[in-house]
Amino acid sequence: MLKRYPLLLLAAGLLSRATAAQTAPPAAPKPLLGFVPATAATEYQLEAKFDAQLKADELRQWMKRLAAHPHHVGSPYDKDNAEFMAGLFKSWGYATRIDVSYVLFPTPKLRKLELVAPTPYVAGLTEKPVPEDATSGQTSEQLPTYNAYSKDGDVTAELVFVNYGIPKDYEELARRGIDVKGKIVIAKYGGSWRGIKPKVAAEMGAIGCLIYSDPKDDGYAQGDVYPKGPFKPETGAQRGSVLDMPTYPGDPLTPGYGSTKNAKRLDYRTAPTLTQIPVLPISYGDALPLLSALAGPMAPPDWRGALPIGYHLGPGPAKVHLQLEFNWKTEPIYNVIATLRGRELPDEWVLRGNHHDAWVNGASDPLSGMVAELEEARAIGELVKTGWRPRRTLMFCAWDGEEPGLLGSTEWAETNAKDIQKHVVAYLNTDNSDRGFLGVAGSHTLEKFFNQVARDVQDPEKPMSILERRRANDLVNGSAEVQKDARERPDLRIGALGAGSDYSPYLQHLGIPSMNVGFGGEAAGGEYHSIFDSFDDFTRFKDPTFAYGVALAQTMGRCELRLVNADVLPFEFQNFSNTVAKYSTEVKKLTDDMRTETAKQTKLLAEQRYEAVSNPSQPLLPPKAQAAVPQLDFAPLDAALQKLAQSAQAYEQARQNPLPPDRQKALDQLLYQAEQQLLSNEGLPRRPWYRHQLYAPGFYTGYGVKTMPGIREAVEERKWAEADEQIKRTAAAIDRFAGQVSQAATTATPKVL
Repeated sequence: MLKRYPLLLLAAGLLSRATAAQTAPPAAPKPLLGFVPATAATEYQLEAKFDAQLKADELRQWMKRLAAHPHHVGSPYDKDNAEFMAGLFKSWGYATRIDVSYVLFPTPKLRKLELVAPTPYVAGLTEKPVPEDATSGQTSEQLPTYNAYSKDGDVTAELVFVNYGIPKDYEELARRGIDVKGKIVIAKYGGSWRGIKPKVAAEMGAIGCLIYSDPKDDGYAQGDVYPKGPFKPETGAQRGSVLDMPTYPGDPLTPGYGSTKNAKRLDYRTAPTLTQIPVLPISYGDALPLLSALAGPMAPPDWRGALPIGYHLGPGPAKVHLQLEFNWKTEPIYNVIATLRGRELPDEWVLRGNHHDAWVNGASDPLSGMVAELEEARAIGELVKTGWRPRRTLMFCAWDGEEPGLLGSTEWAETNAKDIQKHVVAYLNTDNSDRGFLGVAGSHTLEKFFNQVARDVQDPEKPMSILERRRANDLVNGSAEVQKDARERPDLRIGALGAGSDYSPYLQHLGIPSMNVGFGGEAAGGEYHSIFDSFDDFTRFKDPTFAYGVALAQTMGRCELRLVNADVLPFEFQNFSNTVAKYSTEVKKLTDDMRTETAKQTKLLAEQRYEAVSNPSQPLLPPKAQAAVPQLDFAPLDAALQKLAQSAQAYEQARQNPLPPDRQKALDQLLYQAEQQLLSNEGLPRRPWYRHQLYAPGFYTGYGVKTMPGIREAVEERKWAEADEQIKRTAAAIDRFAGQVSQAATTATPKVL
């Protein structure tokens, strides 16, 4: 509430401020990385005009239209949506085309799950529509609940509960004398990406895998279920791909090359990224009778969920029959590519992408991000009508086939790899987004650039920037390390990218600087990959006013405009050097901690302490003995990091200098192709498609990132000779990168006549 000041004092105050405004010089614009002051002022004016064009109602109407029907790969509405968006881009002045690839996309022919002992139960495997959700009843158009790229199979076996089904869970089972060989396992969603669960189960000898969402993680234990609240109802189930994307994403039949119409294809029965056992997602309603029938030891306390049962491990007496058959079809997918050619540097491209396919109606995933991208493109089209033109080329991409395994983006990247590595300055990605706090991850050469972007976008709910609101969240809710950084570091750290969306082929295979951005934290729910990811759900529980959709468009629009307009591309290397040094410290600490823990465990085993504390009524076997952890030689990595720090400092000093236009283009190329120096031709061990030496999805985490992945995973898997080799390979990549940054510093330094 405003205070009631006397009218005379209020008038005097207004007059005083008006006089001051007439006499005070205009405020200088905040500095912008890559811009001199004059062009920074022009850029800020352009961004104000861009913001004025953004309309929340446009996002709402596009989401309603695009989410009106299921639009999975191969569906009529998937193609219809692609053509609709292409028409929009054309109407806004973009040169637009639809690029088609042809990919393997299996759909269910037969799904059967039944408990055959000790009592019979036939799983419903059906999500129940609700009257409050207008599209949830479009049953004839919906894909049923299934996991794409599961193997066909007809298996019957005893059931074993394996918690989240990740490697450490099987270590716990082994200590309880439980072996899953020849069994069917049931795992909870969570803890890792879903495709890891059947992968590890098969490695452990299981013959089938079930995955369910426990209400403790995703259901009534979190809050009211849909439609009263946003959380997963009893019949809700999470569809999703179980393609082994940590090996390679994209069409499983064309590894490393584009899936054009006449491309040579592998036989699907031998494709390395398909599962080795049948796998099926089920609801917690269908999981309850199966878990209730288990006996055997009680699950550890932190394994137990919120179902009204005692969680037992098995095996048996529960025995289940799982039968799956699929239509192994090749389907076309439709990538929409809309281009606005640059006026001065048309051969430098900024790519902005989001996928448009969904498992069902997909309002949140992916359309919350896609409608923001459309609004960015429309607003920039309006700027073009005023006579403005970008210096560099801007391309908007709407990818198809992301949900089954990054199919559209990967196949387009593999088909156009040479041009992409030659021309693409940066790739900017969004996916699902709702409301709350800024989330950002990507190439750390863009960290300072993005901090400036986030500094200049107002949060829709609080009187501060999205950057400062994120800082507040880090200070209140972050780990001790995050809190320290948020308090002491001028720039907020951005995260590192693993997998899970369309940036992966650009960053991790081709070495293109990439970012992934969204908002979240205030709109939890259980609609993910279900029939309840709908326009009705989104407008009730996610971002009802589309205010954060507009904020996302403001954020990504600034990224686009600053990258296409900058005098020199806004890359910065000191934050990058600091972050890579942090990764080195982490892998060294991991090695030291493992050495200490292994020595401690070895001593306890020798003293038979584990046997001494084992409860005879609930016996727990000792852990397996491990070989001692050797001393690794990190000297090559230390030397490369020192060179990187020196080159980053040299470029920081050099970039302050004014640069003649004839040298800007050469500098640009050195800057945006620096990331490619972090690739290795050999790729990572056992998965050569992933070539980036600093960022990759974990082999057993899926979406989750592993930084310095070659070193880190060799240490985690106790492959010491491999760890030494990966230290050298990672150091060599950093050394190449530092050399390119040094070249950039030389190019940016004025020549002495």
